[in-house]
Amino acid sequence: MDPAPGARDLFWGVGSSRHAPDPDATYTLIAKDETGFSVSYDVVGRDGVEWSAKIGPEAQTEVVVSRLLWGLGYHQPPLYYLPSWRLAAPGGEALTISEARFRPKLPQLERLDETWAWADNPFSGAPELKALLVVLLMLNSTDLKDSNNSIYETATPWDGASRWYVVRDVGAALGETGTLFPRRNWLEGFERESFITGLHGAAVAFGYRGRHQELLAMIAPGDVQRAAAMMAALTDTQWRDAFRAANYAPAHAGEYIRRLREKVADGLALRVDRRSIEDED
Repeated sequence: MDPAPGARDLFWGVGSSRHAPDPDATYTLIAKDETGFSVSYDVVGRDGVEWSAKIGPEAQTEVVVSRLLWGLGYHQPPLYYLPSWRLAAPGGEALTISEARFRPKLPQLERLDETWAWADNPFSGAPELKALLVVLLMLNSTDLKDSNNSIYETATPWDGASRWYVVRDVGAALGETGTLFPRRNWLEGFERESFITGLHGAAVAFGYRGRHQELLAMIAPGDVQRAAAMMAALTDTQWRDAFRAANYAPAHAGEYIRRLREKVADGLALRVDRRSIEDED
């Protein structure tokens, strides 16, 4: 984690414009995966770079959440958003496919077969790890499973390290939380759902209704304050660029940013000596 990420470009992200996909290219299919919530394609471009292209409602949200996490100093793989793209069809024609999150498979950034667990990792107990969990709660990241936690190794140090511990596939966010098909990328649900619902001694109660509730027990009021302070340090430009990178309309992005800043304010206002706080609803 970079402790001073304030100047980071949240439009292009860690990969910068250098690793961005060509919006005018026609991509060739390698494989299609329909087993998860979102359909994804493994494709290759005319320059030989292979990509994971995920379509559906998580395409936008994954880019925004990834940009914000990277803006706070947490490692993220390069990824980008295309509002539409072309896929080569067997007959030689190109099909136009809907919006997609494009993630390159780079030789200098190897994803290992192993994952890391929230409860067992080299950073267990670290305030930065617990702040990361709080940030994901702010973003209504509704699926905190360990299998989304990847480890990367870089050929040479990149983004300040040669081994990255990453929360990946973060598109199940910016909507409602829940255990059975919660709606992603849904502003109304995001605005309606509470962030902090109470404070009972050293335990913070959250409005989060997603899976893996046991993880919330590791969060103390100070962790919430730390995460809120980190989010508060993002500049207006960084907030706008994170959503612009995923092609959100300015007004739509503005409503998300307004609600997130409300959550930041709630986190900063949290005090250990308060017995409880009123429900945000």
